[in-house]
Amino acid sequence: MKILILEDEIPAYQKLTTYLNNFFEDEVAHDWARSILEGKKLLTKHSYSFILSDIQLLDGISFDLFDDVSIDIPIIFCSAHDEYLFKAFNSNGIAYILKPYSKADFNKAIEKYQSLFKKGDYGNLNTNIISELKTALKEENTVYKKRFVIKKSKGIQLLNVIDITHIEASGDFCIAIDSAGKRHTISQSLSSIFQQLNPVKFFKINRSEIVNIDFIQNIESHFKNRLLLTVKGCKEKPMTSSSTTAEFRKWLEQ
Repeated sequence: MKILILEDEIPAYQKLTTYLNNFFEDEVAHDWARSILEGKKLLTKHSYSFILSDIQLLDGISFDLFDDVSIDIPIIFCSAHDEYLFKAFNSNGIAYILKPYSKADFNKAIEKYQSLFKKGDYGNLNTNIISELKTALKEENTVYKKRFVIKKSKGIQLLNVIDITHIEASGDFCIAIDSAGKRHTISQSLSSIFQQLNPVKFFKINRSEIVNIDFIQNIESHFKNRLLLTVKGCKEKPMTSSSTTAEFRKWLEQ
């Protein structure tokens, strides 16, 4: 067995090799590249059992390397990027661990590789998957709102976006409901707020309501192709409009 490690940071490379040797209880043969150029040279000359790859290399992102060189072996990405980037990694030949990863995280990823290898159940990293990964990375690098400044009678409070379960329009402003069921007034329109939120987490289910996927507890069918949602902290059940239901279903499966 021989593997390829694509990692530009020396300490991270050393950590990977330590975990690798510990897992297999022996020194594992490997090549190491810190750039796309070096990685391309190695991949065109040698064969590997699998690849351990960071996303950001010295001269660009590893996705560009895999776009140029056909890859027919499993890849385990070792990255500091947020987990939602890896929604495209549901294909058979890919696993990932998030930095700063532990030995347990590493072992779990290697075990996934072994399972797929034994079954012969992994596919090539095709251009469609690479395109998805690049799109997801671009979305992740977009800066979304992290908190709202809420003016209250007793002063100013901060409302973290991750705590918002539901937002509803109310005239010229909006009401944001947090996980504890508390209501907060935001002096912006619903459309303006929605443009500031991460579309992976938030969906505008109708003309006057936005929901956070992390707090949806139940979904039930309703009349005229609509869905009733049970959302944590909300007394009333928000409802999708007939025109948004199909797109909402797709969004749920991302």
